[in-house]
Amino acid sequence: MCSIYFLVLAILLPCCFEILSLRCSTVMKETLRYLAGIAGPSGYGSKTTADQVARSSSFPSHHLTAIITGATSGIGAETARVLAKRGVRVVIPARDLKKAITLKEGIEKENPNAEVILFDIDLSSLASVKRFCTQFLALELPLNILINNAGIFSQNLEYSEDKIEMTFATNYLGHYLLTEMLIEKMVETAEETGIHGRIINLSSVIHSWVKRDCFTFTQMLDPNSYNATRAYAQSKLANILHAKEISRQLKAKNAKVTINAVHPGIVKTGIIRAHKGFITDSLFFIASKLLKSTSQGASTSCHVALSPQAQELSGKYFADCNECSCSALANDESEARRLWMQTRALINRRLQYQIPAPS
Repeated sequence: MCSIYFLVLAILLPCCFEILSLRCSTVMKETLRYLAGIAGPSGYGSKTTADQVARSSSFPSHHLTAIITGATSGIGAETARVLAKRGVRVVIPARDLKKAITLKEGIEKENPNAEVILFDIDLSSLASVKRFCTQFLALELPLNILINNAGIFSQNLEYSEDKIEMTFATNYLGHYLLTEMLIEKMVETAEETGIHGRIINLSSVIHSWVKRDCFTFTQMLDPNSYNATRAYAQSKLANILHAKEISRQLKAKNAKVTINAVHPGIVKTGIIRAHKGFITDSLFFIASKLLKSTSQGASTSCHVALSPQAQELSGKYFADCNECSCSALANDESEARRLWMQTRALINRRLQYQIPAPS
């Protein structure tokens, strides 16, 4: 039962941290804004749903192609559903093909004209990511949107087949390689169509918990002492730094492709509903006032993927469908470049896949 209380606290703490990290003079204002769902500069706020974002977007989404990882459940599935409803061809690389087939059937039932393509992938495996990219590129489809949505929170220390800590391998490393292998296709598509390509990395406000002296590449690959929350926070920080460096590279060659990081918010789950009790129910009641629905959680990804407002923005961090501040470490350009170079060297060694040197 204690583990359940820790789980609820793990859900509540990021919400509280997001509030407490603000200046004291703005705490009340920002708390009320969040709870009331008051719109920010984009016209959207914390209560905005993915459907609302998509319906109000004037972006020409028909005939576009999007790849969405982690789309068999949660906000990934909602993002896939909403984009498909808007006429986007949705490509879903999934580890669990049974869940992917069920999702596809649901999307097609809602929208018979939807086009959903399924592939097998294990994001924690570099070889599997490389195989998927080769298979996708062989289809010779355009690629307009890449949403690096998949993520895990591994309670115990586990290693991928590449002997890398599982959370880091799945949340960051797999998406790094996926992006590197598909980015030229996105640049080509943007040049041919005149429509900006968009890459979106899912991050989290918990990235702010990582201290500079604790953020080392070798420690993330093979931690000496494992802490699940720290491993997750480090991977989410890496996702933002990845977006910062790729944005710099894309701007250097004047590519019509943007990349941004988003914090979807803390989304409601049914994990603790099976554990009844006064304390658990009370904690869940408090948490439910801060947590988002799945559709609200998917709104920021859909906003950055579809909104004309986001077309020219790159290397930014979004929450509640609005650009916001990330930590000083996440904004460190030298740290972003160093992480990119270290990751590039690792992948080149493991796969003999030569990632081009940055501009």
